[in-house]
Amino acid sequence: MKDYHINIFYSEEDSCYVADIPDLKFCSALGETPEAALREVIVAKSAWVETAEASGKAIPIPTYRPVIYQVSA
Repeated sequence: MKDYHINIFYSEEDSCYVADIPDLKFCSALGETPEAALREVIVAKSAWVETAEASGKAIPIPTYRPVIYQVSA
């Protein structure tokens, strides 16, 4: 199985980086750097999956893919 797509962006409102996994509803984390946010969302993903398994909920397969734009010269 392929892994989940992770978005990382800077939030002016929160004054930190946010990492989220679109396929896992409400799975996100914050960090002072993009690397810190990524480390934290990986921990959050593990907790999300463990909680879903323990409660018998379905774990979605990775499907989200960002739109990639090509710019022609």
